[in-house]
Amino acid sequence: MPGLSLVADVGGTNSRIALAEDSVLRPDTIRRFPNAEFAGIETVIARYLDELGVRIDAACLAVAGPVSNGVAHLTNRDWTIDGARIAAATGAARVMVLNDLQAQGFALPHVAAEALRTVVPGRPAPVGAPRMVVGVGTGLNVAAVHYASGGVVVPPAEAGHITLPVQTAEDLRLADYLTTHHGVAKAEEALSGRGISALHGFLTGTPKPSDQIIPAIGTDPEATETARLFLRLLATFVGDMALVHLPTGGIALCGGMARAFTPHFEPLGFRKAFLDKGDFAALLESMPVQVLEDDYAALIGCAAAIR
Repeated sequence: MPGLSLVADVGGTNSRIALAEDSVLRPDTIRRFPNAEFAGIETVIARYLDELGVRIDAACLAVAGPVSNGVAHLTNRDWTIDGARIAAATGAARVMVLNDLQAQGFALPHVAAEALRTVVPGRPAPVGAPRMVVGVGTGLNVAAVHYASGGVVVPPAEAGHITLPVQTAEDLRLADYLTTHHGVAKAEEALSGRGISALHGFLTGTPKPSDQIIPAIGTDPEATETARLFLRLLATFVGDMALVHLPTGGIALCGGMARAFTPHFEPLGFRKAFLDKGDFAALLESMPVQVLEDDYAALIGCAAAIR
C-alpha cells in the first residue's frame, strides 16, 4: 500500500488536487487550480507539490474525458494527461489515470451516508449488489460499479454520447432541433449544463444559460417547463442505463446539475418517468436512486482506487 499519494479531479475548468495518506483522503490538503492559468496538468501538480513541500509515492487522476492505456484527453480543454509523464515528473512509483466517473464509482463504498440524498426510495440493497453512478454536470456519463473478490471494479464508459432516447412526438421534434443546432442529437446535448440551455431554446425559441434558468424554476413558467422536460429525459436515460447494468444496489446521481435539481425531482415527475418501463417498472422501483452531494467524491474515489 502506498504511503503518500496525490489524488486529482481534473475537469475542463478547474483541477482539484489533494493528498491521501495510506490511501485515505486528507481533506485539509485539498486545493483548487484554474486550468486556464497552466499549460498542462504537470505544471499544476508541480505547483501543488512545491507549495506543500512534499514528495509522493503514487498518484491517481480522475479526468473528464476518455482514457486509453493510461492516457486521457480532456473533452473540454486541449490537454493530454499521460500517466508515464506524470510518473517521470513526480518520481511516483505508480500512477493511475481514470475517467472521472470511474473515480465516482470507486468512491461509492466510502462516502458518508449523509452525503446521499434519496429521490426514489427503492428497497434495501442486497450485500454486494452492483451499483451505478450517473454524472450530470458539464457533461453526462455513466459507470457501473461491481463488487468482486479482489475489490471494486468500475469499467470505463462514455455513455453520454449515445443517441438521446426518443419516445414521444415532442422527443422527435427535440431530436431534430438538436441535430439542426448542435450537429447531433446525443444524450449529453440535452442532459448537461449546456443541455438545459438547449432545452430552453427548444421550448421557447430563446436559449438562456442554466444559471438563469435553474433559480427561476417554480416561479417562471418557461423555466419550470424546461426543468420538467429535463427531468423526464434524465429519468428515461437513467432508467435505460439501469436496465443495461441492473444496479440492484442502487443508483447515485452526481455532478453540479444533479445537485441543483435535487429539490425538483419529486414535484416535476422524475420518479414517474423513471418507472415508465412497462413490465419492468417493478424492477426499477426496487432500485434506490440518490443524489451524491459530496463535491469531493472523485478525490475519495481516487484514494480508494489506489488502495
